[in-house]
Amino acid sequence: MNADPEVVQVPDGRGRTVLVVAAHADDPTLFCGGTIVRWTRAGWSVVVARVTDDRWDSVGVPEEETTTRAAAEFRAAMDALGVEHVVDLGWPTDTLGDASEVALREQVIRLVRTLRPHTLVSHDPHSGEGEDNQDHLVVGAAVAEAVWCAQFDKHHPEHLVDGIGVHGVFEQWYFGRPPARVTDVVDTTDTLDVMVAAALHHDLPLRNLVHQLRLQARTGGWRLPALDDAQDGDIAPLVGELLRQRAAGTGARHGLGAAEEFRVVRFSGLADLLPLIGERLDDATEATP
Repeated sequence: MNADPEVVQVPDGRGRTVLVVAAHADDPTLFCGGTIVRWTRAGWSVVVARVTDDRWDSVGVPEEETTTRAAAEFRAAMDALGVEHVVDLGWPTDTLGDASEVALREQVIRLVRTLRPHTLVSHDPHSGEGEDNQDHLVVGAAVAEAVWCAQFDKHHPEHLVDGIGVHGVFEQWYFGRPPARVTDVVDTTDTLDVMVAAALHHDLPLRNLVHQLRLQARTGGWRLPALDDAQDGDIAPLVGELLRQRAAGTGARHGLGAAEEFRVVRFSGLADLLPLIGERLDDATEATP
């Protein structure tokens, strides 16, 4: 039987690194922005890798301009969350269903070996029935396998020639729509305002979302004045309210004011063995193979 989800505290970073690998510019903010703020405030080094270039995530804006603006919005949002460094992998957006997962996996393996994160965060490749974005699923699958492959010297030995060593990630945190199974919950009551402010930097995808909702409503015979007002005007009131309601709904399931949910795998699912057969290294941030 699965254990109930646990509300977890974000510990002191002690110089450790969190690597977030997300398909699109707005995914880190919308899926785990409040938790990212908790990590950065606790002294973790947070690096966010954006896999695609978001070239099609807009409405009424040319592709080239969309690509440029999406990158700028991404950096502004990450700055607002306190992210230390961002990486762009540059894959064309909404095409990963036909892309080489092995090629993407190699890029993630190199990031893992170079940055040596304690914690890796990404899309849940086994996400629930609400996940209809192939980019999300492909990235999640590539990341999950990269965690495993990054530990073997037979996988991409050219990395090792470059002076990079193999590396084992201790924790994998997966978000989704929803995650396959919620194991860990982070209280984001105190970081919700920062997350919402960061989300509003993602103007292009948010207006595209509003446009999609208007199309769906119209097909169903509805008109929503709030969507009409937001489409070409101030998007902040509508988006801010929706994000706050979503966070509050998640929090209510766990007795919190606001929260984010994850499926977390620690020490390959064998974390219960650590206090039984091991001993903690004093003040260690991570072991070097």
